[in-house]
Amino acid sequence: MSAAPRAEDAPRRGASRLRIDQWFAIATVALGLVTLLGIVAGGIAIVRLSNARQDVIDLLDPSVVAERESIADAANFLSISFALIALLLVVALVVVTVMLRRSVTLPIGALARRVRRVADGEFDAPVHSFGPRDIEDLARDIDSMRERIVEELSAIREAHEQLDAQARDLERSNAELEQFAYVASHDLQEPLRKVASFCQLLEQRYKGQLDERADQYIDFAVDGAKRMQQLINDLLAFSRVGGTAGDFVPVALGETVDHALGNLESSLAEAEATVDAGELPVVRGDASLLTLVFQNLIGNAIKFRSDAAPTVRIDAERDDDEWLISCSDNGIGIGPEYADRVFVIFQRLHAKDEYAGTGIGLAMCRKIVEHHGGRIWLDSDAGPGTTFRFTLPVSEESR
Repeated sequence: MSAAPRAEDAPRRGASRLRIDQWFAIATVALGLVTLLGIVAGGIAIVRLSNARQDVIDLLDPSVVAERESIADAANFLSISFALIALLLVVALVVVTVMLRRSVTLPIGALARRVRRVADGEFDAPVHSFGPRDIEDLARDIDSMRERIVEELSAIREAHEQLDAQARDLERSNAELEQFAYVASHDLQEPLRKVASFCQLLEQRYKGQLDERADQYIDFAVDGAKRMQQLINDLLAFSRVGGTAGDFVPVALGETVDHALGNLESSLAEAEATVDAGELPVVRGDASLLTLVFQNLIGNAIKFRSDAAPTVRIDAERDDDEWLISCSDNGIGIGPEYADRVFVIFQRLHAKDEYAGTGIGLAMCRKIVEHHGGRIWLDSDAGPGTTFRFTLPVSEESR
């Protein structure tokens, strides 16, 4: 994934930095120059010494002139020995340079070329080298790392293929869900309305004319048709949540609470309930969906009330990049063992003859909140009654 930039950088690195064999060549030349300078300096010193020796001999007594030949021979031997030493030193430098090049610079260069091939994206190219054991061990370690990268890339490709397959399955499932919503809103609603209508006609026309059991059967049929109709409507609304992610706009939560209270006006008046909302923020979202969240939470507070008149309190506070919204009531409460179960669709904690409903309300709240990028939970430690808390991201306008 990052091979292309490395390939582009390789020429610049090669142009701006010397290779190791070039460093060895430069060091050899420098050492050779130093050696030659040493030889020249030694030769000059020997010449000067020989001249000085001749001057001294000329000043000596003629009796020691016989020794001149032996001294000259010694000087010549010294000069030849010094030249041979210098020549051997140069030969040794050349041999060392050749050995270093063959045993170090060439193996390192070959290893570097193979590593660059891998860095350029040829992950199947093996990395190996020759030369000293340390360089071969380094090449094996690099090749082991290459094989590990190949394995991880293969696993990533398989994961991407699985994700693509799951994405296709999800698209197909969403299409089937949309088709189901269409069927539920058209093909199922019409016959169900007929069943409910005729059951109600039977109830109106023949109630009291048949025996008590017949009246009970008619009541069961009417109630079942109404419940099925409500269930289909709730399922249809639940399936439609999440299809408007690109339509988020700034929404004042205070206004959504007011709309929810307007929808629940008759229920609030009947239960003599009071709702107290603090200062609520502006978030980005779908106003109608967020209204449903508050409508369901307030509606549950009215439905599952205690002997006292229902009292609901709604507050908000900022927590870093999130708004924390709380909705508390003084109702009968929910046990902590049901904290997760209450958000599962169709899960009811009470019999249908005790409390009305289809068990979709809190599941819809959870889906709406998660659709807006937040989370919702039951706060079992908040005290008596029921307290739900949920988060919503802070909008750019509020940052």
